Amino acid sequence: MADDSVSRRRWLTALGATGAAGLAGCTGGDGGQETTTEGGDTTTESGMTETTAKTTTQSNVSGKVKIGVLQPTSGSIKYYGQQSLWGFYSGLAYKGDTDPIESGSTGTYTATVGDVDYELIVRDTGFKASKAQSLATRLVQDEEIDMLFGCASSGAANRVIKTVVKQAQVPYMVGPAASADITASSETCGNLVFRASENTAMDARSGGKYVANQTDVSKVYLFGADYSFGKAVVNNYEQVLKDEGVEIVGKKFVPQGHSEWKGLLDNASEAGAEGIVGGFTVNTLPKLFTAFLNGSYDYRVFGGLATRITNGVVGQTLQKALGKPLTKEKIQNANMGPFTTRYHWNQYDNEINNQFVDTYTSTYGTVPDLFTSGTFTAASAIAQAVTQSGSTEGADIAEALSGMTVTDTPKGKNGYTFQSYNNQARSAMTVADVVPTTDEWSDSWKAAVMPSEPLATIDAEEATIPKDSSQMNCSL
Repeated sequence: MADDSVSRRRWLTALGATGAAGLAGCTGGDGGQETTTEGGDTTTESGMTETTAKTTTQSNVSGKVKIGVLQPTSGSIKYYGQQSLWGFYSGLAYKGDTDPIESGSTGTYTATVGDVDYELIVRDTGFKASKAQSLATRLVQDEEIDMLFGCASSGAANRVIKTVVKQAQVPYMVGPAASADITASSETCGNLVFRASENTAMDARSGGKYVANQTDVSKVYLFGADYSFGKAVVNNYEQVLKDEGVEIVGKKFVPQGHSEWKGLLDNASEAGAEGIVGGFTVNTLPKLFTAFLNGSYDYRVFGGLATRITNGVVGQTLQKALGKPLTKEKIQNANMGPFTTRYHWNQYDNEINNQFVDTYTSTYGTVPDLFTSGTFTAASAIAQAVTQSGSTEGADIAEALSGMTVTDTPKGKNGYTFQSYNNQARSAMTVADVVPTTDEWSDSWKAAVMPSEPLATIDAEEATIPKDSSQMNCSL
């Protein structure tokens, strides 16, 4: 640990001499601003219906942990940052048996677990890599934080890792940025970089295997946004589907917000596709779905189940194309799905998740969404690491996180385990259909469609890139 401390002091000294602008000048542009897609899965793990007693903090450790938090809290996709914050706050609240912090905005907040105060300094990245880098630099230099948490953009997370985390030797819990490369590439993985949040490889390894083995789809055309997130979705699906014997009949990357879909969908049809994957977010998916539904194509659309904002737009698109009221049969006949989901509130039945859903809904007015289980688990893991290490020092927290099985998670007791070879947490994923939102959830979901009950669960070991995979270029 001494070497890390020396390295960090030298970095801070150099930064003080050159200023943040000097550091920023070492990199190029924003490097692509990714949204985390929305691929879903849930786990019906073996402990799904078990009664799990809350793990309380039994430790002599006391003091403060300062965490610099980087999330988009303004702009068109501020909901990504808000749900990520709310999941994190809920994880600390569960560990501390307190109410969650209610805010979704920037500021400084404190959550208490046992005798430890977690001071959370929240900054708005604006979903931009350059801003995330600048903010992370100032948090380390001026606030002397013990660790960093956040980034919804993979481009931003990559920038923060390369220019701040590795130079300053400060621990970083990434989330919900989803590009698999963050914890699979030698350029960004490291012994101080952790991620509880699920990633694009987990989307592909669960969804791709289900499509290959549980449907009659044998030929697939891949579409993705032309930046880090979309490329990660396409590349991971391509690898998994090929490994499972599915033929890739074409792939195409397009700019975010691309609207001219008829020609591209016609190309997929002419190539003999029986299914297509769309690696996009709310900026693009509605336009793709509109063209697909209006074109009467005979192949299926599958991929990842989205967050509430995308489900809201997709639901409206389905209503316009298929008519009201939407029915399960109408959606199935439209060749929609199946879809994976990293997490949705109705995919798990265990004591922790049930309490999480109740508390989150009463605090924030909506049910927990796609990113919230990963960020809940991130907070739960940090608190567990403090307890286990008996220390509030960042280096000690990082050491305790390595290889940790996280006790309290929305996917159930011991639902996430950080892999010792890359510090990515593995967890089970689920596959679900898109169905009309039921009356029970209409007030707290606020979208016309929602995930069905789980069709299948993919075990954590199957959903995670293994150590010996050609896709794993990280060795800690």
